Amino acid sequence: MPTRPNTTTDPVGPGPEPGPPGYTDQKDQVLRRLKRIEGQVRGLQRMVEEDRYCIDILGQVSAATSALQSVALLLLDEHLAHCVTDAVRSGGDEADAKLSEASAAIARLVRA
Repeated sequence: MPTRPNTTTDPVGPGPEPGPPGYTDQKDQVLRRLKRIEGQVRGLQRMVEEDRYCIDILGQVSAATSALQSVALLLLDEHLAHCVTDAVRSGGDEADAKLSEASAAIARLVRA
């Protein structure tokens, strides 16, 4: 798997990204969505602590999963529109690496 050029710490793996991330313009929206998802997960914990009905919990798990997938698609769209597009315009090895990286990310999302 090719490494991303990035000087920041990446919890998923190494990777440098020259310039700001592709989602910079959507950062507030992404953070709002993630905070909402965090609240959903805390609600799930409460439901289990309160011994709620299994099907009710599963419904909320499904909602949280769907919300996470929505964030993932937003991030992927921004990555393709900015990071990958810029790399393809530049050409060379960076373009190949970004396309491979995007393809692998899409494959992970499809399997999830």
